[in-house]
Amino acid sequence: MSNIRHALPVKREDDFAKWYQEVISAADVAEESGVRGCMVIKPWGYGIWERVQRLMDDRIKAAGVQNCYFPLFIPLANFEREAAHVEGFAKEMAVVTHHRLISDGKGGLIPDPEAKLEEPLVVRPTSETIIGDAMARWIQSWRDLPLLTNQWANVVRWEMRTRMFLRTSEFLWQEGHTAHATREEALEETQRALEMYRACVEEDLALPVIAGEKPENERFPGAVETWSIEAMMQDGKALQAGTSHYLGTNFAKAAGIQYQDREGTQQFCHTTSWGTSTRMIGGVIMTHGDDDGLRVPPRIAPHQIVILPMLREKPEDAAILSYCEELRAALAEQWCMGEKVRVLLDKTPGKASAKRWDWVRKGAPVVLEVGPRDMENGKVAAIRRDRLWNAETGKLATAFPAKDEFVAGASALLEEIQHNLFAEARERRDANITRGVTDWGEVQDFYKSNGKYPGWVEVQWSKPTGAALEKVVEQLKGERLTIRNVPRDAEPADGTCIFTGEPAVERVLVARAY
Repeated sequence: MSNIRHALPVKREDDFAKWYQEVISAADVAEESGVRGCMVIKPWGYGIWERVQRLMDDRIKAAGVQNCYFPLFIPLANFEREAAHVEGFAKEMAVVTHHRLISDGKGGLIPDPEAKLEEPLVVRPTSETIIGDAMARWIQSWRDLPLLTNQWANVVRWEMRTRMFLRTSEFLWQEGHTAHATREEALEETQRALEMYRACVEEDLALPVIAGEKPENERFPGAVETWSIEAMMQDGKALQAGTSHYLGTNFAKAAGIQYQDREGTQQFCHTTSWGTSTRMIGGVIMTHGDDDGLRVPPRIAPHQIVILPMLREKPEDAAILSYCEELRAALAEQWCMGEKVRVLLDKTPGKASAKRWDWVRKGAPVVLEVGPRDMENGKVAAIRRDRLWNAETGKLATAFPAKDEFVAGASALLEEIQHNLFAEARERRDANITRGVTDWGEVQDFYKSNGKYPGWVEVQWSKPTGAALEKVVEQLKGERLTIRNVPRDAEPADGTCIFTGEPAVERVLVARAY
């Protein structure tokens, strides 16, 4: 396939980071905003996020969780009540200290010294503390439990090194917060949310993930347990695509979230929190993108099929448009994966070939071109984005089915594309997880000798804590590695820990990560 001329000037294998930025630009997904660490999500990118949001929200509500909204500004005192929590976020907090600006006498503006707030307000980095205040008001009795809430919102974490979608100072997300009478119920909710994320990300975004528990040093600040789903990008790095936390009674004690049990005794609630964000769009780009741009799984594509009439400002243009409109209407009546097919008839001016490549770079699952000859023959020219090229000829793998034949098979085609993207990513991930490594030297050699994109390593360890774990973390940091999670479906440990030499109790995944 060396004779293929791809749509992007940068190839993944040459410079993955530069390729990633090129895809975001060429696919018209997002752009820099002019505000450090913040981005403008453009219509195609936001359309993808809306699809993710819609599908995730349906799953959230199906579990009996209700959506709420809580303030963007959180009093600093809220964070000070929970020491571990504030320590974990202190370096990332954006803080509001004044409520008015005045002229500096030089044509600029400065905070008015007379308008200093009595108490600084933190711009929401996460909402455990302010939602905890509400829970303390809402929960009085065992009858009020469980309390299941979620909000879709933006959050701010002042990142030093930013990258669009993956690590930005402001991002969009959902955060679930629940309160329960017992530890067992809260742990069950923690696992329910984790499984919901796994199902959504795998089934809707076509991202294969590994679900498991985070080590002690990677826990959410203030949590008792943190669980994650980890996806492998095409450069072999890990991306944390969602987390679910069991918070114990730590936040309940700080906020006073108590209930009177059936015996009349006051008890602290056990709480959870769980979240996913626009970081998942970065995961879709880095997992499914190729050297021609983005490839969007049909489940989350704003338009699953795009029809491009080949107009030439000639009398037959009206007939072509009529033919395309009939095609659009017929496709829009088809059902695929539980929803009507989303189809766009693109009538915008411009050359058909230029418009075709615009949609290829955007990653629309199927592009249909219709010219005079196609109309005369009752056909369409179909391009499927997951299989763009003919490997033998080096040309676009365009098919020419009859119009009615294409309409009848459109749903099956979209399901096949969804399946193929997932299967391709899963096969690549599984091929790049190395097992059987028995000592630290092998890990070091592996990451030194396996090129730019080495993948992950599974090792056995003894689950050290405290100072012993800190030593392991420093050891990993020297190779730019982290422990991602303990896969919940991993084989039982049967050897020794590569870090401590003690008997292993579980297996962990080690990787470089975003």
